[in-house]
Amino acid sequence: MGRSTRLDKALHPIWSTACLLTLLSSCGDPGRSGGWSERTGADSLITAIAALDSALFAAFNAHDADRLGTFFTPDLEFYHDRGGLGGFDSTLAGFRRLFSQAATADMQRELVPGTLEVYRLGEFGLLEICRHRFCHTENGTRECGTFKNVMVWRKEGDRYKVSRVISFDH
Repeated sequence: MGRSTRLDKALHPIWSTACLLTLLSSCGDPGRSGGWSERTGADSLITAIAALDSALFAAFNAHDADRLGTFFTPDLEFYHDRGGLGGFDSTLAGFRRLFSQAATADMQRELVPGTLEVYRLGEFGLLEICRHRFCHTENGTRECGTFKNVMVWRKEGDRYKVSRVISFDH
């Protein structure tokens, strides 16, 4: 779980354009809440966000930048401890670059088990805090890095989309 300098260098172009994140495709309807309502308990809240997180990163792991774009709001703000602030367009451009580079062509993301925290943000939406691991093969060796991540999921009707991302501890 230690940091990899080589991985950091490979990810730097993504981060510098604030593109890594962070989502959804499991049921084919991005941002679907899975039936969560304000009256349900914490388990349902965690289940809903876990499903959204999983779907979002299924699109990432499939290297489908167009699908990833459906999980973000047009006013996306992506904050990265190395790259600063990026918006929707720069984030998608960064994903496309990442997926086309030979050095990161097999890049995959996974949620670190036991790290998912979910909080209500009143009527606005949900807050997700987690650690996630990104891995790719470099010079025949599997390189991985584990990083901290925060996402704000804005509720839009019965859907949720990511409006803010904070990615740090790189």
